[in-house]
Amino acid sequence: MAEINISNKDWDRIKIKIKRKYNHLTDEQLQYTEGQEDALITKLMALVNRDRKYVVFTLKKALINMDTNIL
Repeated sequence: MAEINISNKDWDRIKIKIKRKYNHLTDEQLQYTEGQEDALITKLMALVNRDRKYVVFTLKKALINMDTNIL
């Protein structure tokens, strides 16, 4: 089970932040279905060449700071 829960509404905002930080990623690469957090984390690990801990930390940080551009 994933360490984080992301709604589709939240993902739309988080995806914008991720695309700003990793501008080589496309919308197709960042497809997400609610409830599939583990698959998302695994996919992001490969796309940004980071470990699971870093990806989960980044997603949690994005959720906490939803109203800012900080990631």
